Amino acid sequence: MINVLIVDDDPMVAEFNKQYLKKIDGFILVGIAHSVNEATKMINHQKVDLVLLDIYMPGENGLTLLSKIRKEKKELDVILITAASDVDKIQTGLRYGAVDYLIKPFEFKRFQKALISYKEQYLYLNQQTKMNQKDLDELLLVKQDELVTAKPIKPLPKGLSRETLKVVFSAIKKQANFPFTTDEMAEITEISRVSIRKYLKFLSEVHVIDETLTYGIGRPIYSYMYNEENESILKQYM
Repeated sequence: MINVLIVDDDPMVAEFNKQYLKKIDGFILVGIAHSVNEATKMINHQKVDLVLLDIYMPGENGLTLLSKIRKEKKELDVILITAASDVDKIQTGLRYGAVDYLIKPFEFKRFQKALISYKEQYLYLNQQTKMNQKDLDELLLVKQDELVTAKPIKPLPKGLSRETLKVVFSAIKKQANFPFTTDEMAEITEISRVSIRKYLKFLSEVHVIDETLTYGIGRPIYSYMYNEENESILKQYM
C-alpha cells in the first residue's frame, strides 16, 4: 500500500480528499495535517510515500514544505492540490519536483487519474533495479491516451492499462517456473484482486501464462505458470 499524507488547512477540503482517496485501491491514509509545521512532524515520525499538498496555508506555505522535502532528500513524492493557478506558482511547484498539479476545484475523475498514474509509476519503479532508455521514455514521456504515433499494434482490452500490465508481467517473470495464484500476485504487486484477475485472464488468453484448475478441499483454485516461450506475444501490446 502507498502511504498518503493530506496537507490542507481547510478541514472540509481535507475531508473531500480523504473520501476521494478511499475510492482508489492501493492507497492508505496515514494522516491529515492542517499546517506545514504539523505536516513536517508527521513526515519525520512515520512512513509517508505521497503527500497531497495545498499551497495556501497560514504561516509557511506548501511550496516551502516542498522545498524542505527536496533539500532534506526525503524519499517521498508530492502532488500539489491547490487554488494557486498563476504560472509562477505552477512552475515553482514543478521545479521543486511535484509529480502532478491539480487546480481547485477539480472533479474526482482528474483526482483519480493523478493517483492511478502515480501508483502505476510507483509500482513499476519499485519492481525494477535497472531500466533501458525505451522503458524510461515510455514511463516519463508517453501517456496512453495521448499517443499520436507509436501506438501499440493491438489495443488492450477495455479496463487494462499498459503501465499496470508491465508491473504485473514483471512480477510474473520473477516467479520463473513457480506457480502462483491470483491472491499471491495481488499481494506481490499490491494491486486489488479484482484488477489482477483481469490481467491474468488477458495474459492467459494470449498464452503468456498457463492456467491450471486445482481441485481440493473447498472451492477449486486457479493457479498460473509463466510461459516464457510466448513472451514475444506481448510486444504487440506493450
